[in-house]
Amino acid sequence: MIFPSCFLFRSALCAVALFSFSFGSVGHAAPQPPRLPEGNYVTVNGARLWYISEGQGEPIVIISGGPGAAHYLYPYFSALALTHRVIYLDSYGSGNSDRAASPSQYTFARHVDEIEGLRLALKLEKINLIGHSYGGMVAQAFAIKYPGSVKRLILANTFFSAEMWQVGVDFGNQMIKLHYPAVWAAMQELHERGVSPLTKEWADVVGQIPASFIYNADFTNEVPLNLDMNSALLYTLFGRDADFTVGGEFTTFDTRAGLRNLTLPVLVIAGRMDRVALPAFTEQFKALMPHATFVMVERGGHNLFQEENAQMLEVLRAFLSVDVASPDKPKTGLR
Repeated sequence: MIFPSCFLFRSALCAVALFSFSFGSVGHAAPQPPRLPEGNYVTVNGARLWYISEGQGEPIVIISGGPGAAHYLYPYFSALALTHRVIYLDSYGSGNSDRAASPSQYTFARHVDEIEGLRLALKLEKINLIGHSYGGMVAQAFAIKYPGSVKRLILANTFFSAEMWQVGVDFGNQMIKLHYPAVWAAMQELHERGVSPLTKEWADVVGQIPASFIYNADFTNEVPLNLDMNSALLYTLFGRDADFTVGGEFTTFDTRAGLRNLTLPVLVIAGRMDRVALPAFTEQFKALMPHATFVMVERGGHNLFQEENAQMLEVLRAFLSVDVASPDKPKTGLR
């Protein structure tokens, strides 16, 4: 499978190579991504946003990554619908939601504010909020701006600063340089010529690298995800040169000061084998939010929700079952 959706790294890679590397061996039927249900639309800030709603009870809103990816997290959290109302959202510009007439209309602030718009439109009270990768960045900013709208915050394989994101980009590029030297040389040549990462020429080069090489702890994982990547959104927010250097409005992104002031219950879940949101940085969440529950899944990569789904759901159920009014933390045994 090719997967840029929770990280800007190799967006063109996913768009073309999804079908090149996500299939099983010759003679076997190709694995297919989970089939999405029909879903619904809600209008927020003048745009139609598409969402899936499953189950009844206390709401859980799930934000996927990218930025610009469709809801690849479905159905990996749907088991929680036995006790909660689970809502998967396609952010503005992603998946089945409306897209802007001009990429310049895409902003991080809009992605943050649309969560509050969704909450009000669906007449939800406080929400449990899950954000994965870039979605975790949106979730952090939302909880900081709208703390009264959040009951619990769950951050999965995510970033707290532009520096953390940049180190992930550098690490991934170093892996490509060492393991795929011919591809790296071709990337450098295209970059020097100023070839846009939105072109087929770029995609044909980086598409030679299976995303599982970066995103999965298990490199043989071949289960594709639902992807409909809007690369224009990604490069608008992070800059045209985002495959090498964090730019755009994220040059100064940093939520650390705001996270220190959060008092609501927070769960941070990460993978030891994550090569995107690197553990050396992820573990700093402990110091930023000493009251938070921190879980490191030792065999998990960046696609933790997929590779270690049972363990992740176990951690989430424990966290969601604790009374917010109680000072006790969920007893996951994994902190």
